[in-house]
Amino acid sequence: MLSFTLPDGDEYHLQHLCLDLNGTIALDGRLVEGAAERLAAIRDHLEIHLLTAGTHGGVPEVERALGVQATSIHGGEEKEAFVASLGPQGVVAIGNGRNDAAMLALARLGICVVGPEGAAREAVMAADVVAPSPQAALSLLLHPDRLRATLRR
Repeated sequence: MLSFTLPDGDEYHLQHLCLDLNGTIALDGRLVEGAAERLAAIRDHLEIHLLTAGTHGGVPEVERALGVQATSIHGGEEKEAFVASLGPQGVVAIGNGRNDAAMLALARLGICVVGPEGAAREAVMAADVVAPSPQAALSLLLHPDRLRATLRR
């Protein structure tokens, strides 16, 4: 579990990480540099769920590299339902696409990645935090004081 409290007393008790694949932690079906290492460290605190339509392929290679089996999900409604099934108050979601917006909005903590693929306006608007890269987004979970600083009122 990853827990932290904001200065105003707002508490976060996160158990699950729901990750979009392409555009979020992968580019053209290949993991971005540093993603596997950061996710290995995050795994000590959160259960990782990889959600993907497999647009660019490479899913089996990513699964092997991360030691996580991907869940095939094609649309935003399916991603939102997946987060709902876990109990959204315990979920941090990371994504960049239009089809990620609903899960970012529903999750207790939504992080939008603006990486080489860009980010959909809907995802940016739905997120609690916008990160400039996949590495930065994942690092927020390894350094919760950064989240405290960003989310404080």
